Amino acid sequence: MPQSFYNADHEAFRSVVRDFVARDVTPNLDTWEEDRETGREVWKSAGALGILGLRFPEQYGGGGAVDYRFRCVVQEELARVGAAALASGFSINEDIVGSYLNELGTDEQKRAWLPGMSTGDVVASIAMSEPAAGSDLRGMKTTAVRDGDEWVINGAKTFITSGFSSDVVLTAARTGEKDGRPRLSLILVPTTTPGFGRGRKLRKLGLHAQDTAEISFADVRVPLDNLVGELDHGFHHLTAQLPLERLSIAWRALCAAEAALDWTIRYTSERKAFGTRIIDFQNTRFKLAEMTTEVEITRTFLEQGIHALNAGEFDATLGAKAKWWTTELQNRVINGCLQMHGGYGYMDEYPISRAYADARVQTIVGGTTEIMKEIIGRDLASRHP
Repeated sequence: MPQSFYNADHEAFRSVVRDFVARDVTPNLDTWEEDRETGREVWKSAGALGILGLRFPEQYGGGGAVDYRFRCVVQEELARVGAAALASGFSINEDIVGSYLNELGTDEQKRAWLPGMSTGDVVASIAMSEPAAGSDLRGMKTTAVRDGDEWVINGAKTFITSGFSSDVVLTAARTGEKDGRPRLSLILVPTTTPGFGRGRKLRKLGLHAQDTAEISFADVRVPLDNLVGELDHGFHHLTAQLPLERLSIAWRALCAAEAALDWTIRYTSERKAFGTRIIDFQNTRFKLAEMTTEVEITRTFLEQGIHALNAGEFDATLGAKAKWWTTELQNRVINGCLQMHGGYGYMDEYPISRAYADARVQTIVGGTTEIMKEIIGRDLASRHP
């Protein structure tokens, strides 16, 4: 089928990203896995090439490219070499924290943080999940109490991506209560603020090169001006930004599935069993045919989703559909591809092994598959009261 999703500008940008990946990412993947973090140099290299801050306004040091397809190119090229951990970190910076600041931040907040996030000198994280509540935002215990011209924040968060290395944390905290329900607000907390603490670097099933941490707040004081968006409207703000976060996760899932298929088609074309190429066995061809078809159909749906996002028409229900389908597909495809690698698929020297571990969190992060189906189901029910 004709490929019209990208234009010449996207492909020119792809050349820049591919060179960056070959020079600064691929040679370091094993080291990052061992160190359980990527370090800052790769962020600065990406920033110097204009790969970070793509969608931030030019007056704040960004690329001014509102077209999300440029971000799609970055995710595709990182997936091609199995750099899922770095792709996830970039997404938190660009699509989540950067998006909140871009949409809700004051001019002062944008000038303070977006330029550094564009150059790679600032890494941001978002803190929502808590040890006792998980992603249940209404069960959040972290509080921010006004004291004069400051917020005093107390509480603890967990599962924080880039939590061990970030320079600023967009923190969700309780700032009030109405009718027995908490009112949440979003507050920027520089990680150098007294009382801010980092716990252990969490050991995970996959995404080892992505530092994930517990963080804590003990009488952390920040200016009232660090409030992002409206007071007590944090839940609304979070809900409004989740469709982009879920589309970002969905696109990474699609790219990972495509990369796994590419690795597997090449492997089965070269590897022989009983004197025959593995790809020449009917079962192999049938399995590859099934997975390739599903992935290509999924890409068509997601490309339409990207166009809808660019047009301002991508909503929560579309985000839920994209997220649950693609992440389940990613796990299913990578599992099938690993099986075709046989014993070698279990060895870390083959990228399919790392991809298998990295994929598992995708059906959980950003909202579980079950929650996504609930969102879609409620939307259907609301149309037929």
